[in-house]
Amino acid sequence: MPQMMSRFRVFLFAASPVRIGVLIPCSVFALVVIFTSFGLGVAARQAPPAPAPETQPAAPQPSAAQAPQPAPAPSAAPAEGQPAQPPSETPPAAANSQSHPSQPAEITEEELRNLLVGKELFLRGGYLDNTLSFNEHGVLVGHAPQGSYTLSGIQIDKVHLTKHKVELEGQRFGLHFLGAMPYEDPTKAMDRVNITPKKKVVRITIDREIVVKPKEKKVKGKPAPVAQKPAPAATPSAAPSAATTAVPAQAAASSQPTESSSASELQAEIAAAPPAERPADAKSVTTTTSQAHANKMLRDALDNVFAQGFDSRMMDSMPGFWKLYYEAAAAKTDYRPKDPAVLRENMVDQKARLVTTFEPPSNQYAQDHGVAGMCLYHVVVGADGKAGEIAVARPIGFGLDENAVDSIRKATFEPAMKDGKPVPVMLDLVVEFRIYSKRTAVAGQPGDQSAGPSLPGPYSVQHP
Repeated sequence: MPQMMSRFRVFLFAASPVRIGVLIPCSVFALVVIFTSFGLGVAARQAPPAPAPETQPAAPQPSAAQAPQPAPAPSAAPAEGQPAQPPSETPPAAANSQSHPSQPAEITEEELRNLLVGKELFLRGGYLDNTLSFNEHGVLVGHAPQGSYTLSGIQIDKVHLTKHKVELEGQRFGLHFLGAMPYEDPTKAMDRVNITPKKKVVRITIDREIVVKPKEKKVKGKPAPVAQKPAPAATPSAAPSAATTAVPAQAAASSQPTESSSASELQAEIAAAPPAERPADAKSVTTTTSQAHANKMLRDALDNVFAQGFDSRMMDSMPGFWKLYYEAAAAKTDYRPKDPAVLRENMVDQKARLVTTFEPPSNQYAQDHGVAGMCLYHVVVGADGKAGEIAVARPIGFGLDENAVDSIRKATFEPAMKDGKPVPVMLDLVVEFRIYSKRTAVAGQPGDQSAGPSLPGPYSVQHP
């Protein structure tokens, strides 16, 4: 290059003035061409060869009279030999199909303790056995004698949670009323007496619904291959929807949950478990894939077994004479008959009178804990001499009020009279319960040293 420049200068100085004016522009043009060619050659040696860019015709600008042309689809087919590029954004439908809602945590022993231990509970069914088993719906498994709610108080002391059931241990309590009238707040004039035998506890189990993971059953044959190139669509919104619906359809065709196999495996697992760990009613145990559903079923079962205090469901299940008592207690007043035609005793010419005598039976719980005394009941005696509506006025508890009301219904009365006609009237009736012992027992034969009446269970002993 320097040699060429020196020769060029010699040539310029040696030329004539006329030729210089002509040669100068030509020489400049030659220098530009030489340097440009030299620079391109160096750049070509240093930079790697770049792929030829795709040549696309420039889109003509639409005029006011022409309709606008639609833009090319974003998922245009790539060049031959190149892999398909994934879309930049995942369609909402595909995102929803791939996301799974988070499952809530399983109920723990600590939660059950906070819910049950130290609470004032009642068995809704009034079951009197000290060993009770319920299925996952809170329905009693087997049979048990039933009694008054005043013998159904439960205090839970221990909670143990296993895979198949909830195990509870506690004590049973009886309610002993101390003679308060309804308007004197009977809930404050009441004792809770532990009636569980010594060295024994009340054991209650509640079965649980089992949470299982569904298995996938593979369909015979190879699944259809997934197309690498999405099918061209007329509009931009059609291509994403076609791509998102193809994958779930293939997944549904290639796998299906088999709940029957899970149920059979569960039955086999229950049969292989030790007897103490099996559910009370293995045939009724259900399975679910939702932890939320299993948690809800367990809470519903607990609510079907226990009542926390006197809730509305417990009130609805009580006999009518207890409902009238608590209605009066809530209103802080005394009982009033619903029928306005029922008269008071001071409004009749001749009062109603009890014709037959009776002594309501006691029960083993009252005898063992020394519960005795007098209680008062409001009785509507009809014009036919039979007891109609009955309301507890001053209860005694321990299941004795049920015995008293049952005896009153079987009794016969002489109706009240007014203007020479029998009329319905409200009668206050006092009933007494006693403690039976050797002194009060009726001897069967002379010299019989009977230890007293046999009381095998509540509401089952009639005394003369």
